[in-house]
Amino acid sequence: MAALVVRGVRDLLKRAGFATIPRRQRHKKKWASTEPKFPATRLALQNFDMTYSVQFGDLWPSIRVSLLSEQKYGALVNNFASGDHVSAELEQLKARDFVNEAIFHREPEPENSQTAAPSPASWACSPNLRCFTFTRGDVSRFPPARRGSLGLMDYYLMDAASLLPVLALGLQPGDTVLDLCAAPGGKTLALLQTGCCRNLAANDLSTSRTSRLQRVLHNYVPQDVRDKNRVRVTSWDGRKWGELEGDTYDRVLVDVPCTTDRHSLHEEENNIFQRSRKKERQMLPMLQVQLLAAGLLATKPGGHVVYSTCSLSHLQNEYVVQGAIELLDNQYSIKVQVEDLTHFRKLFMNTFYFFPSCQVGELVIPNLMANFGPMYFCKMCRMT
Repeated sequence: MAALVVRGVRDLLKRAGFATIPRRQRHKKKWASTEPKFPATRLALQNFDMTYSVQFGDLWPSIRVSLLSEQKYGALVNNFASGDHVSAELEQLKARDFVNEAIFHREPEPENSQTAAPSPASWACSPNLRCFTFTRGDVSRFPPARRGSLGLMDYYLMDAASLLPVLALGLQPGDTVLDLCAAPGGKTLALLQTGCCRNLAANDLSTSRTSRLQRVLHNYVPQDVRDKNRVRVTSWDGRKWGELEGDTYDRVLVDVPCTTDRHSLHEEENNIFQRSRKKERQMLPMLQVQLLAAGLLATKPGGHVVYSTCSLSHLQNEYVVQGAIELLDNQYSIKVQVEDLTHFRKLFMNTFYFFPSCQVGELVIPNLMANFGPMYFCKMCRMT
């Protein structure tokens, strides 16, 4: 019976055009000849081990274990939704407002200091921001945010280091502001919390990401603020912004797409280390230079730009800043000056760990005692 079944299957295969191959002529691939299929998270770790061990030396083992460990968050208080009761509730959890604590305890520079004083613009922090974190070594979690009496969420959970680029931008009342790569929306929300934006343009090329941004704005910002032309959400190619709205904005935030190092080690979905995205990953620094150049071109002479990434890579950080500055000088005869943020690092050194050897800008490195970041940010002034 079994022989009849086998013969019937062979006949069926022949009629369908599938000729059987004699066993001695069949080729079986050896397992070692096939390329191993590593998950993207593992490929990311291999890449970081090769590059960051050279870049950071003895610091890399500590950064590595921190990146692979649970991230620490901050709670950005929603000024549109609550009075002081939310801050009081967060204080009861033993959390502290790291922004106002740092500014309140800021030590003045000694009068006989030999170092050059930073400009007033570089000293300035964007105002009215309240963000609570747990102290170093405390791995407590914040409870999920709730809707207050106005129907808006009380606070927004984010990597507290993500607030530093917004603080460094130094917004002033009445500023026109551009957030060039705005989604998913945490920094956009923080910009609005300052109360300084006369108009805010929030852009992101991806329509799916701008949908997430719209949800954040809907959940945290009153409709009248969103409707009175104070917030404009677009999905344009940010590289062309200098052509679209050149010499327009007082302050520009350029928080570019990057390798998102922590995400790349923990999530397979949308991981830039997938083999199919290799070329996209290699082209990132070029894209970043183009976006930063566009942001600088969109800034008024005398205005300020902050460039930021959530990557440790100097190729995506300092090198991009230097490349964009050279591009504007050579092609547009526009001079850009990098602001010294050493004082800024000192201001927040009790909350974050900073890499001590950046050529330009500042870099928050993950540390198990304060597992924020990575977050690179550099402030620039367009001089001409």
